[in-house]
Amino acid sequence: MMGLVEGLTEFIPVSSTGHLILAGWLCGFEQAVGKEVADTFDVFIQLGAILAVVAAYPGRFVILADVRRRSGFAGFGGIALLALTTLPALVVGLLARKAIKAHLFNPTTVAIGLAAGAIWILSVEWRKPSNRSVGLDGLTWKHALGVGMFQCLALWPGVSRSAATILGGMLCGIDRKTATEYSFFAAVPVLTAAAIFDLYKSLPVLSWQHVPVFAVGTVVSFFSAWAAVRLLIRYVSRHTLTPFAWYRLVVALLVLVLLWGKTLGD
Repeated sequence: MMGLVEGLTEFIPVSSTGHLILAGWLCGFEQAVGKEVADTFDVFIQLGAILAVVAAYPGRFVILADVRRRSGFAGFGGIALLALTTLPALVVGLLARKAIKAHLFNPTTVAIGLAAGAIWILSVEWRKPSNRSVGLDGLTWKHALGVGMFQCLALWPGVSRSAATILGGMLCGIDRKTATEYSFFAAVPVLTAAAIFDLYKSLPVLSWQHVPVFAVGTVVSFFSAWAAVRLLIRYVSRHTLTPFAWYRLVVALLVLVLLWGKTLGD
């Protein structure tokens, strides 16, 4: 189940981290396998989602790797844009990682993040920014840096990295479809860096007995993320992000109701 949750929510603006925290809380996953194993499992299913982007856009990644190309979202220029987008969140994440893990990874803060992100989506879509279609090849360093600054907001679980980068891109003058596509590519370096770091920290708890579960979770995450990426880009070509905002508000409300009921029960 956790692999499916990760894959379906990583690239849509609803917060995969928030949903994993909530899913783990509801099904008692962390209590069943232990916190360290649960954290390591999250790393593997995240890697599955990252690979799904590469599988969904193989041609574009080949272009990015072609250092001979000198224009557009390609070669060193494209890699530099992704690096510029990744840098702010990487720095803030490394500096605040322990505090974030200690204080923000709980259902209450996730509900707050989901609600705040929903209000943000509704406000941006209500404003209806009239951005011209720039396409990935029309992105500039100002676009990349702006998206990177907004991406820092996603360090609060529940806000959503994809929501932060898509909305941030739209506020920086990028059309919704291009902002969504760039959000997919921007996910690869930042999520890979975070996964490698977390995997290194988790090496002592890895065991061969975990391989089957980790493998199934990674495969499920890969295929569900691939489907989510393909469907989302079709959806945003014709529709707004407003339905995702209402979904987030409903989930936030349900979480708060469950927490309130649990408090009364205790």
